[in-house]
Amino acid sequence: GQKTDTDVYVKTRQKEFNYPQGETNNLTTYEGTGGIAVGGGLRRLLIAWALDDLSKLPFSDDVTAESRVLMRRNIGERVRALAPFLIYDDDPYIIVADNGRLYWMIDAFTESGSYPYSRHYPAGRESVNYIRNSVKVLIDAYDGTVNFYVFDAQDPLIGAYRATFPALFRDSSEMPADLRAHVRYPQTLMEIQGQVYGLYHTHNAKAFFQREDLWSVASQVSLRDGKREVEPLEPYFVLMQLPGEQTANEFVEILPFTPANRNNMIGWIAGRSDGAAYGTLIAYNFPKSRLIDGPMQIEARIDQNAQLSSQITLWSQQGSRVRRGNLLVIPLGRALLYVEPIYLQAERSPMPELRLVVLATQDRLGYGQNFEEAMTSLFGEAAQPKIARAGSEDGAKQESSAAPGSNAAAAQASPTPSPPAATAAEQQRDSQRLVDQALADLEEYQRLTAQGKLGEAGQKLESAKRNLEEARRQRQKSP
Repeated sequence: GQKTDTDVYVKTRQKEFNYPQGETNNLTTYEGTGGIAVGGGLRRLLIAWALDDLSKLPFSDDVTAESRVLMRRNIGERVRALAPFLIYDDDPYIIVADNGRLYWMIDAFTESGSYPYSRHYPAGRESVNYIRNSVKVLIDAYDGTVNFYVFDAQDPLIGAYRATFPALFRDSSEMPADLRAHVRYPQTLMEIQGQVYGLYHTHNAKAFFQREDLWSVASQVSLRDGKREVEPLEPYFVLMQLPGEQTANEFVEILPFTPANRNNMIGWIAGRSDGAAYGTLIAYNFPKSRLIDGPMQIEARIDQNAQLSSQITLWSQQGSRVRRGNLLVIPLGRALLYVEPIYLQAERSPMPELRLVVLATQDRLGYGQNFEEAMTSLFGEAAQPKIARAGSEDGAKQESSAAPGSNAAAAQASPTPSPPAATAAEQQRDSQRLVDQALADLEEYQRLTAQGKLGEAGQKLESAKRNLEEARRQRQKSP
């Protein structure tokens, strides 16, 4: 694991703790093949000397010749001992194989600080001007087996390392399919690419050299220990359908941008993780003729809400600390949904408690004690995000807004007789029913995602989107 820093002896005469069971503990014996055999005599003495355990190991009756010592159990230390010439992502993640075994996956990078005519950027503790996510590392969490899989065979640096250590690396095709499904776009790489793209998105040479169109990674407000801090957003993962793509739901990493020294959003990039699209990066630009609220503007709207700000102030005066979670900007259909959790942490408690969820669109803001209440607060009233739709029964429409990076389509429709209008009360009931169904679909989406049933979860998310879009149309029709 990430904090298992001690060496342990297994297959000894003493049973090993497994998990608590009632008033007793369930015990087990290590069944893996990892570790180094202790042996006897001189070998045991040498191991005790190497592990600085001379006062215990040579004299222990529980440790036998068949016992094994597990060392370098910290996954960061383990991979760096095997391949110190690579740098590693700071966010390893654990996955479950189809057979129930646990594995850690770590993104590894080749890097250099001497690539000609290139600017340096920070990558962890290094300053680099060349970086490629050429390797994925899999670590068996039970026996510590480590495998390095090459995902970028065109990288000349990894080619040199493979020639030097031919037994260390494997081809990406050799990774088991159930584990390959958990490969994701690396966060460290996207953070660096975001910094670079803020300048190099410019296509006009004059604007490039005069720095007329600089972008910055969007910022957010955080409250930690009562102090208000402004910090850049970190890339975050969502399941969504990318604009203009046919795939219903993809696991993508998102990073929003604002113009330099301004707070409105100007675009976002998405790193794709699924199937053949893995490793590709897509950029979406908002039209410059429209102002789209950025995260800091949403934060300001939260601060300006009288009820929210007074509640946060009250909590801060009662011996507790208010923590504002990461603000997520989620593209949803033709709109953006902003989500921010707010936590409350008692002074003597290490565990924050979720107290509020704040949701916002371009012109609406709602909140509640949980996501369901926040959804009802946001969509349960007449005023809705202004996504204008007009047309006739034959499906012709004129839309005043469009998805990021696309143009609004317009079509003139000839007037046709309309059916009798429903009463306002009926429209309200229909709209509320659709919102309730969307909430139920989102709950199912969260449950199925936690169970790893991403296909079924994607269907529920699509159903929720359709119901919310229909609810929005119902609200816009109401008098």
